[in-house]
Amino acid sequence: MFLRKTIAVLATTAALTTALVGTAQAATELTYNSSGAGQFQAAVDKGAQVWNASVTNVKLKKVTGRANITVTWDTGWPRAYVSSLGRGRWVMGTQAVNEGHDTVRISSHEFGHLLGLPDRRTGLCTDLMSGASAGTGCKNPNPNAKEKAEVEGNFRSAVTVQPSTFVDAA
Repeated sequence: MFLRKTIAVLATTAALTTALVGTAQAATELTYNSSGAGQFQAAVDKGAQVWNASVTNVKLKKVTGRANITVTWDTGWPRAYVSSLGRGRWVMGTQAVNEGHDTVRISSHEFGHLLGLPDRRTGLCTDLMSGASAGTGCKNPNPNAKEKAEVEGNFRSAVTVQPSTFVDAA
């Protein structure tokens, strides 16, 4: 009797595991091209790696051709041009870099816009989307738990993101 119940429990557990694994959502893959980012390509890649390590519903993959996200640089402030969730472009602005802002934090922050996050000028270094308001001493490139959860939700339910421009001036 005990053996029969154990087998029944194991069979039920296996069926539930199969059902759950079978219904697991695959991550949305977004491509990015940083060939126009010049000397900031390594920082761009690290910013993408931060997000890939932080969330599961979306993954950023570097490509050399056509991409969902294009990254360039210029002498202004960093900024993002979001056309829709996961699509658009962002600019690494050397004005912020020259003032002492961390390039990997800038990269993670700008990718955050493309992942559906707005600026939140809280001044807190623990808030990635606080951007430049956290000051030049802030080197934290990681999203906080709330920011991670928001991105996970954006890609779980494919929220609509209106076209937006974010300029991260202090």
